[in-house]
Amino acid sequence: MGLMPASTGAVFSSPLLAHRKTAARVALFDLNESSAHLVTECFRQFGIETVSIPREQLERLQREKFEACVLPLGDAAGSIIELARSSASNSRIIIFGLGGTAQDAMRYSKLCINAMFHEPLERAAAMKLVRSTQMLVLHEFRRYVRIPVMTEVAIVMADGSRVTATSQEISSGGMSLKGNYAPEQGSLVEVTFSLLTLPRVWIRGQVTWKRPNKTFGVRFDSTDERRQRLKQWIVAYLEG
Repeated sequence: MGLMPASTGAVFSSPLLAHRKTAARVALFDLNESSAHLVTECFRQFGIETVSIPREQLERLQREKFEACVLPLGDAAGSIIELARSSASNSRIIIFGLGGTAQDAMRYSKLCINAMFHEPLERAAAMKLVRSTQMLVLHEFRRYVRIPVMTEVAIVMADGSRVTATSQEISSGGMSLKGNYAPEQGSLVEVTFSLLTLPRVWIRGQVTWKRPNKTFGVRFDSTDERRQRLKQWIVAYLEG
């Protein structure tokens, strides 16, 4: 891929950006060398520094400040995320999962994984993901009204049937989701989910778009007062 090799545990930074103060740091926890190189190149395009952290230095995720963390989704992922977010300085850390299946991501839905790098890593897809989330990592919240977060969402259809999907992005006005079944455009639904410090909420909405890959969007009913709880949570999340 034309990437320069780097030793394990090194701090990756762009020579072109060396004279500028780094706006954000992303921890690359226990990533193999090739994955670390590719992810580093993607974040580098936006002036974001990456720090490679081997598994034996896990405690750094608690004692150092990071805006985001990329880690493989394995059996220990949950405890690693909890450790990072138990630090006062990293309680709002953006979590990128690497690899695994949708089911793996759902195992950690209560911990709110923000986005996924799918394996095998492809430069174009990885760059697209970083581009879509870099404002959040850089804390440019006023320019970023949608929060990428993966959590389990139960969807109640008008006839009372239920389907389950995974959120992709959430805003105070609606959300995008992906599941094994995408309701038809125009369907009236009620969605229910929980997020970190937000207890489970129920909000009415309507499916406004769907795509062949079973992703779809729900626009929340503006008259549903329960939406205010989500709006307050988003404001607190962005200002926290």
